[in-house]
Amino acid sequence: MAKKKTAAAAKRSAATPATAAAAEAGVAYTTHSYEHDPSAASYGEEAAEALGVPASQVFKTLVADVDGALTVAIVPVAASLDLKALASAVGGKRAAMADPAAAERTTGYVRGGISPLGQRKRLPTVLDASAAEHGTVCVSAGRRGLEIELAPQDLATLTDATLAPIARH
Repeated sequence: MAKKKTAAAAKRSAATPATAAAAEAGVAYTTHSYEHDPSAASYGEEAAEALGVPASQVFKTLVADVDGALTVAIVPVAASLDLKALASAVGGKRAAMADPAAAERTTGYVRGGISPLGQRKRLPTVLDASAAEHGTVCVSAGRRGLEIELAPQDLATLTDATLAPIARH
């Protein structure tokens, strides 16, 4: 006979390093899960649509190489990353998107599920300044089909992020 999960056991089994980091820090957050479609063209736009949230409020986590150092950029899914602005925000000269395998290995997450929270190695992080326009934002909670919603200031604090205009709308 299958054993029933208690609510606490179900919550623990759904935990990711991202949700564990938020819980450990004591910040208020909500998780949202949805059925991920592997054929979706954009993970972020898929999340916004599934959650019924404006794409400007759902942020994607991108890993870039700035002057040889991996750096995390958090930008709205409706925008693209301005690499020059990212480099400038961290005092660098040049930025390029990181090798996906290096991003996965360093963060501990798979592409499409990279969360800015609970990464294996803490990287310099820049959060697009537009996040401050929202009461809450959604970012990946550490796996495809799972988002964490929290206040942008809590996200910035937990990731030790710099707020800067790094998105091209």
